[in-house]
Amino acid sequence: MINVSEAVESALAEGRPVVALESTIFSNLGLPSPANQEALDRCIGAIEAGGGTAAITAVIDGVPRIGLAEHEHDRILGPAQKAAERELPVAVAEKWPVGATTVSASLFLAAAVGIRVFATGGIGGVHRGDGLDVSADIGALGAHDVVTVCAGAKNFLDIARTVELLETQGVPVLGLNTDTFPAFYARSSGVPVPRTIETPKQAAEVAAAQFGLGRAGGILVTVPIPEADAIAEETIDAAIETSLAEAEAEGVVGAATTPYVLAAIAAATGGATVPANLALAENNARVAIEIARHLPNPPEST
Repeated sequence: MINVSEAVESALAEGRPVVALESTIFSNLGLPSPANQEALDRCIGAIEAGGGTAAITAVIDGVPRIGLAEHEHDRILGPAQKAAERELPVAVAEKWPVGATTVSASLFLAAAVGIRVFATGGIGGVHRGDGLDVSADIGALGAHDVVTVCAGAKNFLDIARTVELLETQGVPVLGLNTDTFPAFYARSSGVPVPRTIETPKQAAEVAAAQFGLGRAGGILVTVPIPEADAIAEETIDAAIETSLAEAEAEGVVGAATTPYVLAAIAAATGGATVPANLALAENNARVAIEIARHLPNPPEST
């Protein structure tokens, strides 16, 4: 039922490095046009420059896809419905024209075909408040045998609780050249990261050890946004506090909170969030392909 492109299938069969990418960031649900096209080109370019194959995940005309040809990119750059892991059966049954895959859906699809490294912008987590609003990303990170590379979690989440819940899920969390969990547009949340590593190769060694032990579940590699592209924490924090209060007053809850707050941060920073998002997405793709290159080929099944 899952359609794997010829390029991705060949790379996997030949043991060449592959990095999965979600499609939400490239759709109308993620970055505005033409920034979404630039993000797509830069992420694919970073993976290919590192000697790998980019495997974009999406649902197209009701079919889960892993790997899209260049002439198909326009399908994911326009209007789409968000497809988390739990929406995949609905997207297939209802034959959604375009389902933009989130982190959880991308992890499910990547694991299903043996892709072991996935790059995204930032993961979802525990929302501020009573702690009951938790992204499906957390459970997916604990369930699927994939290394996820991200710039931490969005600043408006409860990052301390997010890190604690990742521990509960048994997910090893590594910080690449950082001892604190990154906060997407900001390089640090101030929350300690469980383990610091210095190179992508070290992340690959941890992943190889996990897979070699037969231990189920994923690994999270957090990478701070490049310093030149980071946004001042005080600017972001002020926008978050204001927007969260406004969201509560207007009854904005659940999944609607994220786009509401992100729009407020973008307005407060004069649009600086778009180039920051482009930079961190490309940087994460660059790190991801380095990890994939250093992972040993999986043993053949008997």
